[in-house]
Amino acid sequence: MAFTMTRRNALATMAGGAAAGLLGRAGTASAAVPEMVWATWDSNGHPEYVVPFQKDTGTTIKLSYLSSEDAQFAALKTGSAADWDMINPSLNGSWRYIKAGLLKKLDLSQIPNVAKMYDVFRTTKKVQNDAGDTFAIPYLWGLNPIVYRTDKLDKEPDYTTLFDKKYAGQLAMRDYALESIAIAGLVVGVPRDKVFTMDAKELAEAKKLLITQKPLLRAYWQTIGDLTNLFATGEVTCAFSWRVPYDELQGKMAMGMAKPKAGVMGWCDCFAMPASLPDDKAAVAYKFIDYLLGPTYSSLVAKIGHYATTSSVIRDQLSKEEQATIFIDDMDVMKSFMWPVAPDNYSDWLKIWNEVKAS
Repeated sequence: MAFTMTRRNALATMAGGAAAGLLGRAGTASAAVPEMVWATWDSNGHPEYVVPFQKDTGTTIKLSYLSSEDAQFAALKTGSAADWDMINPSLNGSWRYIKAGLLKKLDLSQIPNVAKMYDVFRTTKKVQNDAGDTFAIPYLWGLNPIVYRTDKLDKEPDYTTLFDKKYAGQLAMRDYALESIAIAGLVVGVPRDKVFTMDAKELAEAKKLLITQKPLLRAYWQTIGDLTNLFATGEVTCAFSWRVPYDELQGKMAMGMAKPKAGVMGWCDCFAMPASLPDDKAAVAYKFIDYLLGPTYSSLVAKIGHYATTSSVIRDQLSKEEQATIFIDDMDVMKSFMWPVAPDNYSDWLKIWNEVKAS
């Protein structure tokens, strides 16, 4: 991501006087809360992204980076993440947290910027319980491509490349059951509209393929920083990835980003509060999610991280090139995404994934 100049310029123009006007009403309410811990992904929560909020409110946002959503869910369920004040479930995995009673019911009247969200995210039922109560707010979305070294591969990769013996020792997969098993399902021929509802026979075929893949892999990556370093050191030349290594290493190495025709994995991250969050911290958390849906965070994450928020608040202010970079030049692009959905039998998927890694 050519962070140095871009971050400096973005912060100089956006993190100063603009933030005070946007968040002025939050200062008094949050003054009594010196620190909030936000459990999120390292690509969503760069320290720069929260500077304007901290300056305006006086509340420090302490970042706790996640390794996987499965680990996040387990930590909340077992109580081992008692210090987390704000969390980051996925849109399609939120039902697990809601069903387990792990999230606080949200009062949308305290989040004015919800009104500026794209309809597809604002009206989704995936963050609600059966009674229609809302427990999470979608705030950031994009796609997960295949990132690769264009000087090491002789053609653009697809999902079959991740299982090709030709590249043994140079490949990497994400340590995440849902996406990895789904990719294997696509490769063994499961239709894309059924890949997240595979039956036992199809899951067995996917498992068999993943076991044959394991010796070909340099790593199962957990954080995108780890994967970026593996690309930078030349240890990995092709991986199912987030776009971060492409952005950060472009210009330094011959990097490419492929969107497999079999189906591009779309993702959407949500903001939520643990069910046990006390009222004083909940008041600050409401201000923070409103900030995530507002123009300052939206601008920073678009210009630095190349991600789009679920809000239309800055879309018209971006050039066509900037819109295209974060996939909001044509909103119909979302129709071509495969949105990973954790199935009801996801415990079976987790069992398979652990068996693959232990093989």
